[in-house]
Amino acid sequence: MEFYSIDTITLIYCAMLFPLLAMAGNMAFSNSNNLRDTFTLLCAILTFSCVILILSHVGNNVTEPTSLLNVFPGIDIAFNVEPLGLLFAIIASGLWILTHIYGVGYMRGNNEKHHARFFACFCIAISSVIGIAFASNMFTLFLFYEILTVSTYPLVAHKGTKESIRGARVYLSILIVMILGVMFASRKLQPSFRAQQSIENYVKYFLFFCSSVAVLTTVGIVFSLLFESLRFFSDVSVVEFLFGTKWYPYIPIREGQSGSQGSFGAVPIFAGTFLIMIVAMCVATPIGLFTAIYLAEYASPRVRRIIKPLLEILAGVPTIVYGFFAFVTVAPFVKTFGQSIGIDASPTSALAAGLVMGIMIIPFISSLSDDVINSVPQSLREASLGIGANKAETIKRVILPAALPGIVGAFLLGVSRAIGETMIVVVAAGTAPNLTANPFENVTTVTVQIVIALIGDQEFDDPRTLSAFALGLVLFVITLILNIFALRIVKKYRERYE
Repeated sequence: MEFYSIDTITLIYCAMLFPLLAMAGNMAFSNSNNLRDTFTLLCAILTFSCVILILSHVGNNVTEPTSLLNVFPGIDIAFNVEPLGLLFAIIASGLWILTHIYGVGYMRGNNEKHHARFFACFCIAISSVIGIAFASNMFTLFLFYEILTVSTYPLVAHKGTKESIRGARVYLSILIVMILGVMFASRKLQPSFRAQQSIENYVKYFLFFCSSVAVLTTVGIVFSLLFESLRFFSDVSVVEFLFGTKWYPYIPIREGQSGSQGSFGAVPIFAGTFLIMIVAMCVATPIGLFTAIYLAEYASPRVRRIIKPLLEILAGVPTIVYGFFAFVTVAPFVKTFGQSIGIDASPTSALAAGLVMGIMIIPFISSLSDDVINSVPQSLREASLGIGANKAETIKRVILPAALPGIVGAFLLGVSRAIGETMIVVVAAGTAPNLTANPFENVTTVTVQIVIALIGDQEFDDPRTLSAFALGLVLFVITLILNIFALRIVKKYRERYE
């Protein structure tokens, strides 16, 4: 058995060596086509003979792996014989004979150039295939597979065009990086290497990087708003911007107007923003909260499975569709209603935009509130009912106080969504910066004016363009103050449950 084992491994080495010998012959006899082709065919026959001899020695048995070269500690280039690999080697070496005969006729018949290079690469590919067939570990398989891949590329692009050369360089660069990565990884495969600890460290660093990206993005936004706003306030008075009641950036209304362009009093814009936001939240908050209470406490599982997806569909409707609905349906209804009660309503109004925006926000409040209410421990409900409270009293005095932080969070999300909305306001409320508390008149919001300021053809350092950053900065500060105020409320009324 030992004799057969040694002889078998020797035959494997010979089966890989003969194609390399054929490659050398192709390069040495490149000027003599007949001698080159004959020598290559002889090497192909010898390779096939070696594989057949391996079959006769081994049969269906599997030989023990034999190491050819120790690359790194614990990583060897090793070979053994398995039935499936042996079948693969027989097919490959047999096809080499047939393809060589066919290739010679094709090359000569079509007057193809670079014969020697083509056949030399093909010989390297055959040697790699034999190595793959008898590889006994993943490193050997990977090594010969990469050699095969590199050698087969010139077979397709052997004409030497610029595109093929450029592609070969890119692939070889990628291959070198892959080999270096495998070498680095193989050096880490030591008994003393703590893989789990290293992976946890990498995961920790990745998570820290992700959190840093979020924080740095926020800081970048704040500083970009701040720096551009300072440029704006160098031309426009802060007092006039914050307390002025006229917003006409393109029309100077008096001599010596700030910015030499027009008036930049932002009070009408922020008043319109909060007016539409208040209308929207007056619609969305009660409907969304009551819907969440019904779904969480009263609805049967069947009704809940039907209503909740239908509500969440509203969240996926594009805002331009809501704007079109507000302009075509809601705005004419609001105007007709206003005229019926003696109010001269505008065709586009804050009430129309606020109503539709409230409908859009309902899914956000209802879905989040529903999840928060369902997260209240069931033991609290049972304790309340156990001391004699009815369903309504349990909801009012136990469930809602316990779910208050999440409900406030849902409300804040709705406020942020209302303040940041643009398309509904543009279509249904207009762009006129009117300072009014009448919801039947047309108004504008911060986001609409930011869009108008940034789509003009004026220079970027023009006060009219920089006003968009000043509006964004003030809106950011207002939103921050609202969040701090809401957090204080949540902290005051939060109840902790074990």
